[in-house]
Amino acid sequence: MKLINILITLFLLLGCVSNDGAGGEAKEEIKSNSLFLFTKNKALEIVKNGFSTGDKYEEARMFEELEAFSFVQLCDPQLGMGGYEHDKATFKQAVRQINALDVDFVAICGDFVHHTSDSSFQDYIEIRNGLKVPYYEVPGNHDIGRVPNDTTLAAYRSLFGKDYYEMMHKDMRFIFVNTLLWKTDIGKESSMHDDWFRSTLQKSEGKNRAIVVGHFPIFLKDPGEEETYFNLPPEKREELLQLFKENNVVAYLSGHKHELIMHNYEGIQLVTGESTAKNFDKRPFGFRKWKVYEDTVIHRFVALDIPRN
Repeated sequence: MKLINILITLFLLLGCVSNDGAGGEAKEEIKSNSLFLFTKNKALEIVKNGFSTGDKYEEARMFEELEAFSFVQLCDPQLGMGGYEHDKATFKQAVRQINALDVDFVAICGDFVHHTSDSSFQDYIEIRNGLKVPYYEVPGNHDIGRVPNDTTLAAYRSLFGKDYYEMMHKDMRFIFVNTLLWKTDIGKESSMHDDWFRSTLQKSEGKNRAIVVGHFPIFLKDPGEEETYFNLPPEKREELLQLFKENNVVAYLSGHKHELIMHNYEGIQLVTGESTAKNFDKRPFGFRKWKVYEDTVIHRFVALDIPRN
């Protein structure tokens, strides 16, 4: 095996078993966790139900030669869904473990609380403020309502700031969106969000890669599926996927489903991450750590160091 194969295999082994809580879960995570390697023109699935060391590794660059950075995808802290004190404890543990990692920032994919109130939002903010790295948030349906209105949007913006915006980090564009304005057309607010998103994506003319961060998954199993509570409407879904393809979007990160969902849509990684409050698929509580290289994006699961739900 050539040096590149050895280096990547070691990286994957260490990445999939570190910070995963109890040692007994490490073997399970190696077996069940999928980790995807994406290049500019091609997505290679390199781990699924075990490790592969096939010839496709030769297409990967020497990771140590690339300037890289890491960030965390944190989904649905949703204080009150799995038990209020429980969810506060798991969110605090997530913050502690994130602070122990070498990451540049945290992307929080919405649903900060289960039931909106001044006290629940303040509890969320107090725990979130324990992060030692910058954080970037988008709203979930539990934060602004399934059908947001002027009142809920104004309350969110007063407390958390903008509900959609862009930031550049080391030549990677991060576009944070309000998917509730895609889930339901509420008129002017949805139109403004659509216009902003399209112009924001197109202004770089595909010269910079982009990662989009939202709350709702684009789809759950198939791009042509019907709309449900958990996905986006088909017409909006088709529009967004086409925009992603045309504008060098390499990944879309979401929450909401409280299950791990991963798809490779024509080379674009679509990842709905695990929650820190309650997971319907019985996966451990935790978050995703992403690493971004010059033309490669990978991620792995980091389980919280607590008993499983």
